[in-house]
Amino acid sequence: MPTETVYGLAARADNAEAVARIYAAKGRPDFNPLIVHVRDMEQAARFGAFSPTALALAAAHWPGPLTLVVPRRVDAGLVDAVTAGLPTIALRAPAHPVMRALLAAAAFPLAAPSANRSSFISPTTAEHVLASLDGRIDLVLDGGACAAGVESTIVAVRGDGSITELRPGPLQIGAQAAAGANEAPIEAMIEAPGQLASHYAPGKPVRLNAEWGEPEEFLIGFGGIAGDCTLSTDGDINEAAARLYACLHEAANAPHPRIAIAPVPESGVGRAINDRLRRAAAD
Repeated sequence: MPTETVYGLAARADNAEAVARIYAAKGRPDFNPLIVHVRDMEQAARFGAFSPTALALAAAHWPGPLTLVVPRRVDAGLVDAVTAGLPTIALRAPAHPVMRALLAAAAFPLAAPSANRSSFISPTTAEHVLASLDGRIDLVLDGGACAAGVESTIVAVRGDGSITELRPGPLQIGAQAAAGANEAPIEAMIEAPGQLASHYAPGKPVRLNAEWGEPEEFLIGFGGIAGDCTLSTDGDINEAAARLYACLHEAANAPHPRIAIAPVPESGVGRAINDRLRRAAAD
């Protein structure tokens, strides 16, 4: 199903068999927790304990591309696999009208990681979903191309009220979050999706910060560097985010054995773009 960030592979979060099918379809490791999508703060409060800081963040950014990691309620009634055995839970109220209509019609929350094989390129169109998961899923709700283009910002709200950015995304939640960003993607430290060192991989060697493309490279351009696929000819960082995964899918399907990607500035959502690119380039 579509969200404003990427397409998600959804199953009811209170049904063990349904959640197991997510992990099976994606080939996802069971230490990697899932994001639970909810209608609103009222529903979210049934599953997580929200401090004043967490409540303020939800009020400011929900519905929208912000996932909050908060303590899990002991009476949450969700499948343990959703939180990968952690005492915390990742919750988000998405903004996409199709997803919001689905959540309004359902009497249960939806666990929904990105709708692709684990560690591969995330999908921003229904066609991307089918290219990766056709035959493994029941259906796709086609809501067109996703607007944001990169996964939600994930912030953990600690017991002392401090916040730690676990994954950069479309929203910038202040300098405090950026300073706390986790730069050590060690499996034992994983608190949220998207923290694995190698992720979003196109299945080919990736060269970052390329000023030009070699003869056997598919060049993904940006701004003044034109490419076989260009993130934004105008150097628009938001357009680049929206086009990131589409260009990576095109590069993965091209006959070129390697991929080169032009430099993208770290400003704004550029932090999220570069985070995904570094993981895509990891061995």
